[in-house]
Amino acid sequence: MKNIAIFASGSGTNAEEIIKKFQNSTKAKVVLVVCNNPNAKVIERASNYKVPVFISKDKTTYSSDVFLQMLMVAFRVDLIVLAGYLWLIPEILVKAFPKKIINLHPALLPDYGGKGMYGDKVHEAVLKNKERETGITIHYVNENYDEGNIIYQESFVIEPLETTLGLANKIHKLEHAIYPTVIEQLIS
Repeated sequence: MKNIAIFASGSGTNAEEIIKKFQNSTKAKVVLVVCNNPNAKVIERASNYKVPVFISKDKTTYSSDVFLQMLMVAFRVDLIVLAGYLWLIPEILVKAFPKKIINLHPALLPDYGGKGMYGDKVHEAVLKNKERETGITIHYVNENYDEGNIIYQESFVIEPLETTLGLANKIHKLEHAIYPTVIEQLIS
């Protein structure tokens, strides 16, 4: 049985889909949600499934040996899954979990990635540049935003007169369908 920690900063819809996917699994379970926003909806979602939540607004906490020990010893985390987590993962975690931290990005990397490129900001940029297609990218995490090796991408054609909201809804639907499945494949 593999232990998964989800790092999230916002509403937590992807986190909830992952928690549900592994709720009765014999392969893996979500043992912890880590959040940097004490007002994030993901906290309530995790609590609804009785998943422990660790909250810290302090970036230095995530770089500490105490935090690392919590993940590695107390929760025996095998895989860290970013699901809308907006902070850069500190080097100490990247080194402690090589090829064991993954992220979901709402665009086809390497385009529209990097610091500050998340959520509607990505969709607005895609539409502003009149791209013909977009999609999602699942990738390993390294020391830089959205630059780790790509694990999986899926694209779709952007409809004429597409809106930011419409694009966001299509991306979310794709994320919810694919991210938990790719995670399951990685842990198998």
